[in-house]
Amino acid sequence: MIYRFRAILDTHEDVFRDIEIEASNTLEDLHNTITQSFGFGGQEMASFYISNDLWEQGEEIALFDMSDEPGSVRVMNETLLEDVVDEDQTKLIYVYDFFNMWTFLVELAEIAEYEEGRTYPNLMFAHGQIPEEAPEKEFVADDTEGEGDDYDDDLDFNPEDYDNLDFNENWN
Repeated sequence: MIYRFRAILDTHEDVFRDIEIEASNTLEDLHNTITQSFGFGGQEMASFYISNDLWEQGEEIALFDMSDEPGSVRVMNETLLEDVVDEDQTKLIYVYDFFNMWTFLVELAEIAEYEEGRTYPNLMFAHGQIPEEAPEKEFVADDTEGEGDDYDDDLDFNPEDYDNLDFNENWN
């Protein structure tokens, strides 16, 4: 089986690549294909995140296991595409270079049959030029009522009001 993905750079301009890759390839193979098709060197850290239909970030599948507990994070070279993506689970978020946060929305567009004589992975179509710098991300906190206050009204306690705190700052 051949998976046809569209990898869209999360930016204001339309920048995307359509890629064909074998379903039995690993996420590391998809990582290499995406970085090459967008003109990156491929030597930066990266992760895929399983996503839902609302493009919410789920489980991480990292390029390398950098966790405190080895084996606690799935890694790309041990994870097959067909084990992560199918007709029901079509979306992945791909982040390349954690300093610059190049973010891509990767969606399975079609499952096709293998074509004799074609080499996979295959860059089917490229649209748009990647900008010089990664697009800035706007992170918005979900501040619900009562959460995120700087002080507790019921206790008349404000940690910013350092002079009126009832303790001796030189206690040791």
